Amino acid sequence: MTQLPPDRAHVATEQRHEASQELDRLSSVDIVALLAHDQRRAVEAVEQAAGAIAAFVDAVAGSLARGGRLVYAGAGTSGRLGVLDASECPPTFRSDPAQVVGIIAGGDGALRRSSEGREDEEEGIAAEFERLSLDARDCFLGIAAGGTTPYALGALRLAKARGATTGFLTCAPHAEPAHCDHRIVLATGAEILTGSTRLKAGTATKIALNAITTAAFVRLGKTYGNLMVDLAATNDKLVDRALRIYREFFPNDSREQAFTQLEAAGGLLKIALVMRARSETRAEAERTLATHGGSLRRAIG
Repeated sequence: MTQLPPDRAHVATEQRHEASQELDRLSSVDIVALLAHDQRRAVEAVEQAAGAIAAFVDAVAGSLARGGRLVYAGAGTSGRLGVLDASECPPTFRSDPAQVVGIIAGGDGALRRSSEGREDEEEGIAAEFERLSLDARDCFLGIAAGGTTPYALGALRLAKARGATTGFLTCAPHAEPAHCDHRIVLATGAEILTGSTRLKAGTATKIALNAITTAAFVRLGKTYGNLMVDLAATNDKLVDRALRIYREFFPNDSREQAFTQLEAAGGLLKIALVMRARSETRAEAERTLATHGGSLRRAIG
């Protein structure tokens, strides 16, 4: 520590929670009940921010459709949640791992071992942006629960300078950063443990990030209704899920017939469904899907 830090007393996530003033005097069951009850505010905060989240979803979907990417970045819990959401997109939507990228201050080592000092580096993400060649096709979302993290705010400035569409997700209503096209405020308020934004601020952030990628990939035709049809059956659990989804479309086919069709499609459920619905070969089904922008609904009705 080389200088007096800024006073963050005004930040909502740094306030003391009225219901937990005597936290250390409560029983274990009362602490758990209080924490669980307080989490309800996380859901409410996301619901109240639905319009702002949806506006960013539309920007992300457009970017991905044009060959761009969604890049998340944050420090500490915020960074870890971004990396988590990005890493779960390929197994859920069979998306290219390069389409959604999560960056945490301090690099991947900070996922397991905290690297608090790195969050003060305003230019800390510059090398990552250079490596990724971030540009105008991309969407960038800075994540900072308290809204003051230099790493995230600096990343916004650098992303905007490279032409990217920028967003900022925060749990601090006062935060109005520059260089921000989409501001998402999850007003979760004070934490049960003062300043510990891994609690309901973290929960709200997780919900919002899930909503962004899920809605964006739904817009891109990665689902059919609420079915995960863009599925690669790469283990027993996913083979079983693929077979059950297949039989939602063709209930008269046996499980064995579904398995045979899935094998013929190379384990790709969407291809298997088009092959069966249109009596096409795998190559023909692939062309059909490509013609319809990857949308199963448009390909088979």
